[in-house]
Amino acid sequence: MTPAARIQAAIEILDQIVAGEPAEKALTSWARGARYAGSKDRAAIRDHVFDVLRQKLSCAAIGGGMNGRALMIGCLRQAGLDLSTLFTGEGHAPAPLTDGEASIRADLTDAEQLDIPEWLVPLWRGSLGEGADRVAELQRSRAPVFLRVNLKRASVSEAITSLAADGIVAVPHPLSPSAVEVTENARRIKQSPAYLTGDVELQDAASQALVDVLPLPEAGTILDYCAGGGGKTLAMAAQTKAAIYAHDANPNRMKDLPDRAARAGIAARILKTSELKAQGPYDVVLCDAPCSGAGSWRRAPEGKWRLTPDVLDDVTRLQAQILDNAAPLVAEGGVLAYATCSVLSVENRAQVEAFLERHSGWTLEAERLFTPIEGGDGFFVAGFRKA
Repeated sequence: MTPAARIQAAIEILDQIVAGEPAEKALTSWARGARYAGSKDRAAIRDHVFDVLRQKLSCAAIGGGMNGRALMIGCLRQAGLDLSTLFTGEGHAPAPLTDGEASIRADLTDAEQLDIPEWLVPLWRGSLGEGADRVAELQRSRAPVFLRVNLKRASVSEAITSLAADGIVAVPHPLSPSAVEVTENARRIKQSPAYLTGDVELQDAASQALVDVLPLPEAGTILDYCAGGGGKTLAMAAQTKAAIYAHDANPNRMKDLPDRAARAGIAARILKTSELKAQGPYDVVLCDAPCSGAGSWRRAPEGKWRLTPDVLDDVTRLQAQILDNAAPLVAEGGVLAYATCSVLSVENRAQVEAFLERHSGWTLEAERLFTPIEGGDGFFVAGFRKA
C-alpha cells in the first residue's frame, strides 16, 4: 500500500470509531477484509489511528470536523506534512482537499490544546499544578516501549546484549533498576529469545518503579488483590522470596499469568475470592485498583474520551470499596498498598484521606505520584501500615 492509501484506510477505520466501534475491533475488522495489506501496512495504519485518538479534539478543530477525514487532516497538519501530496484522489488516495479543508484554524480552546475533555480541565490542572500542561502534551504522543528485566534470570546489561542480537536496541532507564527503554525494533520483542525465555517482560517503567517503593518482605506472604494481567505480581515475585498470591474480581484477566510465571521461573498462586481469607492474613496487600487510566492515556487513548463525571464517580466509589474489602486481609503490622494508573487527585490523594478517615489504627507511611514527565506512565501509590 502507498502512504496515501494507508491514510485512506485510517480514515475509513476512524469513521467506524467515531460511530461507536471500539478501536481494536474496527482495526481487526478492517484487516480481515484487507488481505492485501502486509504487516507494515497494518502497523502504519494502526499508528495513524492511534495518533488521531491521542489528540482527537485538536485534530477535529484543525481538520474541521469530527469525522475520519477531518480528523486525519488535522493530525497530518499537526505533524507538518504536505497534504497536497497525499490527498490526490489518485489510485486509493483520499480525494483532494476542498477549499474549506484547505484553511487552517488556529484559535484552539484550552481543552483542544490539552486534548482532554472540557469538563476535566479544572480537575486536571488542580491535580497536576504546574506540570498539568506538560503532562497533557506528553499524553498526545506515543508512549515509549519499556521492558522489565527479570533480575532473577539476567542482569540489565545481559538482557540488553541478548536483545541486541536480534536487532532490538534498548537502554537502561532511571525510573527503575530493572527498566530498559526500547528505542529500535520494538515490534520484534515477542519473537526474541530474551522474551521467550522470561529474561524480560513488557512493563512500563513507572509500573516497575511503583513496585520498587513497596516495602516487600524477604519472606512471608504477599497478595496482589487486583492482579489483572499479573505484571506487578511477577515484578514483586522477582524481588522477594515471599509467597506470592494473585487475585482478581475477573479471573479471566489472569488467564495468561500461569504461563508468564512459568516462563519467568516464578511461583505465583492464583486465589479465588472464597480462598482469600483462608490464605491470609498477608504481610503486604497491593490494591492496583480500577481507575480512569488518566496516567496511561497515551497507551489507551479511547479511555480519555469515554470518561465522564458519572463514570469517574462510579470508579472512585469502587476504589473505596476495594480498599475497605482488602484492609481486613492485612496482618497486624502489615502494609496495604493502594495504586492507580491515574494522575487525578480524586482517585489518589482524596482516596488516601478518605481511607484514613474511615479506618482507625492505620498510618500513612509513604505516597508517590509518577507522571509521564519522568518518562513512564502516570501512576500513584500509597502505603498504609496496620497497627
